[in-house]
Amino acid sequence: QVQLMESGGGLVQSGGSLRLSCAASGSIFSINHMGWYRQTPGKEREYVAAVRRSGSITYYADSVKGRFTISRDDAKNTVYLQMNSLKPEDTAVYSCAADPIVANLRLGIYAYWGLGTQVTVSS
Repeated sequence: QVQLMESGGGLVQSGGSLRLSCAASGSIFSINHMGWYRQTPGKEREYVAAVRRSGSITYYADSVKGRFTISRDDAKNTVYLQMNSLKPEDTAVYSCAADPIVANLRLGIYAYWGLGTQVTVSS
């Protein structure tokens, strides 16, 4: 089992920046890829970004490409999401996720999820 805990959310003005963190604990040796998703009330959960085990290969949704950066520090068992040039439409609960199976990355499948952290961007 893997436990994930997000932090770093908050209220920021449009154009501002936030850095989210997700600390992993438990069977961390099993983790392959990690990702960030977001969700607003009444909408489906939306993929934001993902990173492979080594941290050298990253993926982004078109809506955040060029503004958000995902990174991973395996020594600290933590994945980060640096969010710049934030827009009101980025307002959501952001959750991190992890999965042990390499093939699941392409399928967008994650076995473990955090509870999420609220990000609110005011206009």
